[in-house]
Amino acid sequence: METTTENILDVTQLAPPVKHSTIFARIAELKEGDSLILHVDHDPTPLRHQLGHTHQDTIGWEYLEKGPRSWKVKLTRQQPRNNEAGRNILDVTKLPPAIKHSTIFGRLDALQSGESLTIHNDHDPAPLRYHLQAEHGDAFGWEYLEQGPEWWKVKITKRIEEQNATGENNLDVTKLAPREKHSTIFTRYHALKEGESLTIHNDHDPKPLYYQMQGEMGDVFTWEYMEQGPAWWKVKITKRPSGEGAETLAEIVTKDMGKAEVFKKYGLDFCCNGHLTVREACAAKGLDVVRIEQELREGNHASTSAALPYNDWGIDFLADFIVNTHHAYLRKNLPDLQKYAAKVEEVHGMNHPELHLVRRYVDEVAAEFNAHLPEEERNMFPYIKQMVAAKNSGQPLPASTMGRFKDNMDALMKEHALVGRKLDQINEVTEGYGLPGDACASYTLLYRMLHELEDDTHVHIHLENNILFPKATELEKSFK
Repeated sequence: METTTENILDVTQLAPPVKHSTIFARIAELKEGDSLILHVDHDPTPLRHQLGHTHQDTIGWEYLEKGPRSWKVKLTRQQPRNNEAGRNILDVTKLPPAIKHSTIFGRLDALQSGESLTIHNDHDPAPLRYHLQAEHGDAFGWEYLEQGPEWWKVKITKRIEEQNATGENNLDVTKLAPREKHSTIFTRYHALKEGESLTIHNDHDPKPLYYQMQGEMGDVFTWEYMEQGPAWWKVKITKRPSGEGAETLAEIVTKDMGKAEVFKKYGLDFCCNGHLTVREACAAKGLDVVRIEQELREGNHASTSAALPYNDWGIDFLADFIVNTHHAYLRKNLPDLQKYAAKVEEVHGMNHPELHLVRRYVDEVAAEFNAHLPEEERNMFPYIKQMVAAKNSGQPLPASTMGRFKDNMDALMKEHALVGRKLDQINEVTEGYGLPGDACASYTLLYRMLHELEDDTHVHIHLENNILFPKATELEKSFK
């Protein structure tokens, strides 16, 4: 990895409890010749001395900047000098007690299959052997090179074929000392290759680990509960491949419309705010992202529209579907909605002043749609169908009264966002369409129709914002 790839770690942005484990985890990822640049707000000389103990001559140290307010140090993985027949050696006696265990396991996790680490100690490290077996099974070989009385040397080798013989990479967190849990989990995660998984076993819900990993690393992993208590939790953590970011709400619903039911349940807008990831959307509303991601994975979402393969349809067919289904729904129901909003306001507005806002917002939504729908049907959708026909017949890009489609995208999105905000405001002032005790039949019907309008509009805008418009823009670009 060349420095031009900017493999940088700004240590000043890390919380003190995680600085050590994060630095050493990033060092463990380095291959021979790779470099890591640390940004620090003080001279990291103590780290240099520690590396001298833990990595001996395998990590090069170069100051790129030396104070007074900022220090930059380039750490480079280099080939070890010939030292006891070129062996990878760790003198445990030179480590502070607090970091012995995490350093040993960090060095072991950095080994490739068939590689060895020789540890030097002033007493028999047999407890380490038992810990290794409990955590890794038979993944490591153990060979005494020297056995006392004053000095012990043990060669620990990562087996070539036997590691993960079951195809699973497991870590039983309950067998780790509390001070070692964090560093061990992070080291094991950082040692994963892209697409590989680590399954952690714990005696309580490790959800705090999820938030810590998200805070330190972002959306670079997936988190899946395999078992959830009451006595035992298992979580599968998978490292995402490079370039594969977390899916947005829109992408999730486009692939599986049934998952829109989860977003509706928690009030997450997958149409106008479909560009947000699940984590971003949950953070904005203060929701439990772990719970929602779990519900999305379970996949049991009843939805009458789940079987419709919107994303597989031709965009000319999709445009007709939107007109015949969603535009028709609005034309049929908006007049009744306005009538009932006015009627319920007149009867109940004195005791329920929020109904004044409901009527106002309903009228504004109706006005927006009544201006928006004809524009789509007269200009936009015919142009989409003409482009499809021209492409299929090998004709040039047809003329458009509205100009190029891509030039209208921002205006279209803003119109949709305006309607979406009005519907959100209706939901908010009605407290999720909750009926008061004195609600009459018209009051009840109004709230049911408003809820249906919100559901239908979310699907309607999703189909246009996240499927029809992007595909129409790409089709327009494809004409030479």
